[in-house]
This record gives sequence, structure tokens and C-alpha cells, in this order.
Amino acid sequence: MRKWVLSGILASEETYLSHLEALLIPMKPLRAAATTSQPMLTIQQIETIFFKVPELHEIHKDFYDALLPRVQEWSHQQCVGDLFQKLASQLGVYRAFVDNYKVAVETADKCCQANAQFAEISENLKVKSTKDCKDQAAKNSLETLLYKPVDRVTRSTLVLHDLLKHTPSCHPDYPLLQDALRISQNFLSSINEEITPRRQSMTVKKGENRQLLRDRFMVELVEGSRKLRHVFLFTDLLLCTKLKKQAAGKGQQYDCKWYIPLADLTFQTLEDCESTPIPLVQDEEIDAMKIKISQIKNEIQREKRTTKGSKVIERLRKKLSEQESLLLLMSPSMAFRVANRNGKGFTFLISSDYERAEWREIIREQQKKCFKSFSLTSLELQMLTNSCVKLQTVHTIPMTMNKEDDESSGLYGFLNVIVHSASGLKQSMNLYCSLEVDSYGYFVNKAKTRVYRDSTEPNWNEEFEIELEGSQTLRLLCYEKCCIKPKQSKEDGEMTDKIMAKGQIKLDSQTLQNKDWQRTVIAMNGIEVKLSMKFTSREFSLKRMPSRKQSGVFGVKIHVVTKRERSKVPLIVRQCVEEIERRGMEEVGIYRVSGVATDIQALKAAFDSNNKDVSLMMREMDVNAIAGTLKLYFRELPEPLFTDELYPNFAGGIALSDSVAKESCMLNLLLSLPEPNLVTFIFLLDHLKRVTENEGVNKMSLHNLATVFGPTLLRPSEKDSKITVNSSQPISMNDSWSLEVMAQVQVLLYFLQLESIPTPDSKRQSLLFSTEV
Repeated sequence: MRKWVLSGILASEETYLSHLEALLIPMKPLRAAATTSQPMLTIQQIETIFFKVPELHEIHKDFYDALLPRVQEWSHQQCVGDLFQKLASQLGVYRAFVDNYKVAVETADKCCQANAQFAEISENLKVKSTKDCKDQAAKNSLETLLYKPVDRVTRSTLVLHDLLKHTPSCHPDYPLLQDALRISQNFLSSINEEITPRRQSMTVKKGENRQLLRDRFMVELVEGSRKLRHVFLFTDLLLCTKLKKQAAGKGQQYDCKWYIPLADLTFQTLEDCESTPIPLVQDEEIDAMKIKISQIKNEIQREKRTTKGSKVIERLRKKLSEQESLLLLMSPSMAFRVANRNGKGFTFLISSDYERAEWREIIREQQKKCFKSFSLTSLELQMLTNSCVKLQTVHTIPMTMNKEDDESSGLYGFLNVIVHSASGLKQSMNLYCSLEVDSYGYFVNKAKTRVYRDSTEPNWNEEFEIELEGSQTLRLLCYEKCCIKPKQSKEDGEMTDKIMAKGQIKLDSQTLQNKDWQRTVIAMNGIEVKLSMKFTSREFSLKRMPSRKQSGVFGVKIHVVTKRERSKVPLIVRQCVEEIERRGMEEVGIYRVSGVATDIQALKAAFDSNNKDVSLMMREMDVNAIAGTLKLYFRELPEPLFTDELYPNFAGGIALSDSVAKESCMLNLLLSLPEPNLVTFIFLLDHLKRVTENEGVNKMSLHNLATVFGPTLLRPSEKDSKITVNSSQPISMNDSWSLEVMAQVQVLLYFLQLESIPTPDSKRQSLLFSTEV
């Protein structure tokens, strides 16, 4: 294997030498002309532009000439480490080249503008074909070739990493290659900060410097279809590209779809354009993608534990990448619209208001410096698009599953967040905060505070419980509440409330593993918001803990509560459902949006102490707190509503492929539940179906409700999963849990989708009185 790695290094060296030789070819005639009465360039200009190029060519020619015969006469004992060690010791020449690089490019650019003949030469430097490339000599610009040594030095450690990986530690080369790698790494880290901005810029013909500000994978809506794009924001334009399919042996390439100079760019709302409806993807489809992703990850983990080759893992990673791309393509639904000077609009779909605001801010800030419109020639556009390959900063789609260490790719569990207060407001306003976390690589809105009215120092002191699925970042947005009703459809994702400030905080597992509350401040645009956070890992949050106080209702078995109350359905369930049906059926995100944790705890205490004023308390509370109390009651049952005993059977029944067998199995299992459990479930099921009748307003589909209530009603009281995985190999807790949750959602969704649940006479009498006190 070492021989094949070294053969690749030789091929790379041969190509690099041809690039350096292409730079050396014009030097001799330019020097000769410099001593005549009509010089094209001065000696000083030539020395500046081609600084250290001859020395670099000599170093790499010597290296190539010494390495070639050793590879040709290959044996396992062959040594090459001394050559790499010598090459690393000569990196000082690269330091001189890099320090001069910016001046060299600027000098070349000025000379091109001053001398048309030199400009022609600098755009058509011929690179000789190598043995592996039989094409005619390729033409390259002077700027492109001058960048080659800069690019070379940033890749120097990669070559040594590859070679070391295939060199046995007992081989004489090993310590020499380690030393060369150490020298290269130290050198690279010393100049990395200088190289990075140069990699992110390109020179425009007019002598201006076009800088890359950011690039992202985004979803563009084109004639009703979703298309994955790579978008580049430069200091003077926005460029939308598509990644070309790579042919064998070819490097990465982009196609330009469109560009807009920033001086011409405007943001569109629904009133400004003829909007194409956003094709919404069903939640069931999104969940199916997540299931496939979890399953593929499990397979990868299993393969890593076997002694099989890497081909299987490589194939699985490709499938994983395809599923991640599909999820990224289908999940966002919030419109971000831009238009050119002719009014032609382009629509991107993103998942987060934070991200949309970020794009708008950075573009508006840059527009203050862009005053003139311009057009790029086809050649200039091609050069710009080609440069994106080396300029890009985002190389993979932004999914958490791309992390090599799957177990450390975010937090799984519950994050309790208290939004305390805000300071730094310059005038009184009606302010509220929204919380977003990332899940499966995109951000989701999880909670919202109440509107604190007419104040410069709002004090919310509201606590929320947020479920984390591989989450790494918490985002906070502060909005000023607008009193004017929006004209736009909420499905479009447009908001009339104004974002006053936004900020984010990394969810550090080391800091949050402490069970105590962690106080922090998010500073943003002169406004500071104080937060407290406490994290409970999935391992502990999954436990159902029976209450020591059996006189209450939370943490007490359901048959004990119904027997004590002499009722078919626990009082807490009936009262919460009645209040939600009275005023919460049109609440957007009912049961999905977190209620204020302090209100939920107050209601919990009132129900546990049998407080007679609990109905009055509920009437004064936000309806999301009541929904949260109902969910908490079912979550804290010491045994799930579907019982520990029957849970594995429900999970097995939902997996049956024959629809008749599935229906028979699922209904028989349901009717096998203890009477209090069955009656309470039927009561809740009817309520959830009535909630979804208002889906057009509250945005809660049957699938959304199944996602919220499935784990709450079915999660077993034991920590270990009771779902059988078809493998003798263990899988990670996170992946196992994800698959188990999906099964729990599917079980509840199955019953929600049934028009009615047929019951035998023995059960019918009980169900007739299911709402009795």
C-alpha cells in the first residue's frame, strides 16, 4: 500500500512541477526585455511577481528525482523518510513566498492594467501535460499559478498523514516521517491565519478585492421543486451554484445558476411578488427519513465492530449521505426571497428565522459599501464559479451525523431553560423571546416567552423544558410584537414581528453535565438576555419514577387514582382536556410548544394537593401550560398507559406488513389493556382527533400529535429497550432510542388514523360512561 501512496505523491509532484515550470517560462524573455529600451516589466516587478519560484522548482525537482528511482525499485524495506524530512526542512522558502504573495498578485494586477501585452501573456500561461494527462497543454492565468504554492503548503501535512498511516511503526521511515510531519504542522499553524483570508479572496480585474463572506448549502424553490444549491456571498455579489456530478478522476466543479450584484439585490415579501406556493412535505415522510438515517448509522456502527473491509462502510456512508441530503432538501419551509434589479425573484427555503435574519443582516451591511451595478462577462463568471472550489468553507451538508464520532455529536435528553430578563433596551417596547435548537442538522423553534409589554427591562422568569436530539446549539431571538395582523399566510414562514436581537450559545456537554443550574448571559446588538440552563441526559430523563406520596396524582398508578376518585378517567385528564377544548383548539402548536415550566409545576402541586381552586388557576394560565401539565401527568405515570407488559407486543404488532393481521393484533392488544388505561386512552384519543380537526389553524396534524404523545404514552418504565434489534451486536443508546421513539409514534398514529375502535359488549358499557365524574 505504501508504494501506491508514494506513486500518488509522485504524480502530484509531477503536476506541481509543471505548474512551476509554466511560471518560469515567461521569466527569461521578460528579463531579457527588461534591459531593452522598451521593457514590458522592470527587473524589480519581475523579481516581485516571480519571487522564490525558481527556488521552489529546484527543491521539488530534486525531491522528485530522488524519490522516483526508489519507488521504481520498490521493496518493503525501501526507505524514503529522509527525503520527506529534507523537504520539510526547506519549508522556509515557502514562508518567504507566502509573505510576498499578496504583493506579487497586486503587482501582477497593476502590470496587467498598464500593459495589454503582459495581460495577454498572464491569462494564457501553458502548463505542459503530464504522463497521466494526454490532453493538450492547458491554459492557466498567472494568478491561478501563483496560488499553487500557497495551496501546496496547506496540503503538506495531508500527504505525510497518508504515508504515516500506511507505514508500520517498526519501519525505519516511521520516526523520520513523524519528524517531517511535526515540522510541517508547526509551519502550517504559524502561517494558517495568514493563508485563510487569502484562500477566501480573489482579485477582480478592476483591482478591487472580492472577498468571500460566507457560503452555505441551501434549498432553492424552482418552479415548485426543491433544489439543493451551494450559495456564495461575496463582498459585491450573491452567487447561486449547483455542484456538478463528478466524473471518475475529475475534481469538484460548480455550475452557476444565477448571480445578483449586491447593489441590485432587494428582499421580497409576499406583497412584492407572485409567490409560488411552498410544497410542504408531510411529517410522516420526514420521520421516515430520520428512521432510515438511524438505521444506516446502526449498520455503520456494527460494521466497525466486525473484521470486514472498509468497502461495506464506505457504501453505507454513501447511503447515509444521500439520506442526509434528502432530509436537508425536504425539511425547511420558511421562505427567504431575493430579487435582482429587473424584479426577477428567487426563493430559498430555510428552517430558521435566525438564519434568515443573519443573511439579511450581512447582505444589508455589505450593501452600504456597494454603490455601482455591474455585469460579469461569461469568462469572468466562469472564473468566479471555478474559484468557488478553492474558496468554499462548507464542504459537507450541515448534518450532525457527519461527525466521525457519532456518540459525541450533540446532546440527547432534556434542557430546562429559564429566560430571566433583558437589559440594554433604549426605549420601551413589547418584547418576547423565541428559543431554537438544532436537530438532525437543522434548527427548530422550541419555545416562546409571553409578550412583556411597554418596558425597557422585561422580566419574564419563564422556564421551558426542551427536548434535545443530538443538539449542539441553543439560539435565542428577541422580537418586538407587532399589533398589525399579518396579511401573509403563516405557512409561508413570513413574520411581521421585528427581530430586535439574536444570539446563540454552544451546548457544552462538560459544562451542562453538572446537575445544577448554569447561569449565562447572551449579549447581542447591545441587548443582554440572562438565562439559566440545566440538562438532564436521556439516560436519566427516560426513567419513570413512582411518587412516594400516594395521596397525589402525579407518579401514582392510574388505577389507584381512578379508584380513589371513583371515576373512569382521572380528574386531571378531564379538566385539562375541557380547558384546552374551551380555548386552546386554535392555538398554534398546541401540545408542541412548551408551556412555562413554573406554571406547570404550580398546576402539578395544585392537583397533587387536591386544590379546589385548580379550575380557577387554569383559567388564568396560558393554555400551553395546561397542555404541558397533561403531558407531564402521562410522562410521570410509574407505568405507561399502554403498560410495560404489553409494550413489546404493540411494538411488534405495528411492524407487521399484512394490514389485516396488523389491525387484528393492534385492536386485540388495545382491548387487553386494564379498564382505567383503556377508558382514559379512548377519552384522550377522541380529544386529539378533535384537536386535529382545527389543523388549518393550529398546525397540529395527527402525525404531530402522535410525535408529541407517542413516547409519553408508550415509553416503558425500565431504562432498557424492549424492542428487539435484529443483530447480536449492541447499538448506541442514542440510535436505539431514536428507533424506539419512531415505533412509539407509529403505534399512536395507527390508532389516531382509525375512524373508530370497535369494542365487544364487555367493554362497551365501560366506554359509554368514560366521561363520568
